[in-house]
Amino acid sequence: MIYIADNILNYFIYLFITYFGFKGRPRKNKLLIGASIFVMLSAGVYNAYFDTNSPIIYMVWSVLSISLFFEDSPLHLVLLSAALMYFTGIIDTFTVMLLQIVFVGGGIAGTDTAWWMEAAYLLSFLIYLLVYVLLLKKNEVYLCHIELKYKLALLIQGSIFQMFYNFVFVFFNENEAMYGQDAYAVFFISIAGVIYSIFLTLSLAIKNVLSNRQNQELKSFMHMQKQQYDYQLKQSWAIRRFKHDLVNHMGVLRELITQRKTEDAKDYIDRIWNIQEDFDLKLHTGDSFLDVIVNYYFYLAKKEKIDFALSGKLTEKMSLDMVDLTSLMGNVLQNALEAAGKAAVPRIRVELMEHKKEIFIVVSNSMAETIHTKGGLFATWKKDKENHGFGMKNIAAAVEKYHGEYYMDSTAENGEPMFKISISIPRENKACE
Repeated sequence: MIYIADNILNYFIYLFITYFGFKGRPRKNKLLIGASIFVMLSAGVYNAYFDTNSPIIYMVWSVLSISLFFEDSPLHLVLLSAALMYFTGIIDTFTVMLLQIVFVGGGIAGTDTAWWMEAAYLLSFLIYLLVYVLLLKKNEVYLCHIELKYKLALLIQGSIFQMFYNFVFVFFNENEAMYGQDAYAVFFISIAGVIYSIFLTLSLAIKNVLSNRQNQELKSFMHMQKQQYDYQLKQSWAIRRFKHDLVNHMGVLRELITQRKTEDAKDYIDRIWNIQEDFDLKLHTGDSFLDVIVNYYFYLAKKEKIDFALSGKLTEKMSLDMVDLTSLMGNVLQNALEAAGKAAVPRIRVELMEHKKEIFIVVSNSMAETIHTKGGLFATWKKDKENHGFGMKNIAAAVEKYHGEYYMDSTAENGEPMFKISISIPRENKACE
């Protein structure tokens, strides 16, 4: 029975690491999930019946059970389960040695060591839980985000320490009587060292991910700023060109009026009026900088044949810093533009409302299909999830900085799925430092 209990505990550890560490998606098919459990239990019964813990059986059930339980490419699941089997085996070795030293004062030869495995799995799980809580979840970085070189470093590091521990364990068994407490100190310092090194390597990997994210966000923001600058530059150039030709236009009109060609003069005025409309701001929000952002996305929406409407107007300038306002509204409207472009009836609505103490901004857009929240935010639908999905986080960060609130909802309107984000910002508020 000891092998069946071992399989069950190890199975739960695998599921925990894959689901929480790698954010794997369990299959919706209950038959495949049941088959995963059946494979794991069958391997445990086989090992129990033949009184063996064959590595081949262990490898087959671990690979097959994970492949049946989670949705992913078969190759990735095979590599993932093989790596997990190897790495969890290393941690289990450490914990078994630790328990034997603490409770027995040395190693136990033969198959009698099997009864230590249950406690070792629980102790191993505690280590994985601490890694998840203190490093992964805290920084919103998971093992699937970490670069391959860091994953390989952890496996190589574990291999080195496992070989090292064999020598340390032998040293303790052979020298505990001679060195007493010094032998215990060597062992526990070694255990602390390996756990610390694993945490340190993971911390460096996470810092690298966070740094890449910041760089990506900065690039995205700079790109957004450049697009808006180019739009303003185009408008400014059109205005300068119009002003340059204004004297000539006046001269032509004067001549037409002098010659009493009234209808020709009216036609010419209409043509000039149409020219100035090309660079005139179509939408007015009450905030000059917000005007630039909204009109830029109105311009993009018009190019993509997306219906864009604005209702409401502010009576005073918003309290947000220029950079924060760009990040907030730029990301909101960029997401709306991308989602609406995939819809059958593409449209975007921006609503501005004022209260005594707050300003409300509501942006609604049509979309191809209803999406769902994940951890309070809408997950990105783009394939490159590691380099996308920053938009919603930037929106949340900007709102939080000014002590505001936001709410997102996915509904149906006239049978068409719609996404709506409602943002409230205090009228007079100092941003959090």
